Amino acid sequence: MNQFFAIFATDKPDHEPLRREIRPRHREYLREPHPHRVVVRLGGPTLSNCEGVMNGTLLVVEAVSLSEAEAFFADDPYAQAGLFERVEIRPWSWGLGNPQMGA
Repeated sequence: MNQFFAIFATDKPDHEPLRREIRPRHREYLREPHPHRVVVRLGGPTLSNCEGVMNGTLLVVEAVSLSEAEAFFADDPYAQAGLFERVEIRPWSWGLGNPQMGA
């Protein structure tokens, strides 16, 4: 049975140029079929101080297990390039706004 996971990843300081360079590959990776069977349900960059400067990533994924979500994120081009200072992946209970629950 699949469950949801929230992925919070914070960029290393002063790495926005690297983020912008890799962003097309990152976006393609999130949209392409892959062996992890993970489904990206929502996501986008986090911003610093509402200035519009990207400084991290927030994703909600659906996966069979935490280890599957971790493997999926480890293969992301951002992670492969060493963009992140910190990554946290937690099981998440999607209540409000979950299209599968009609909430």
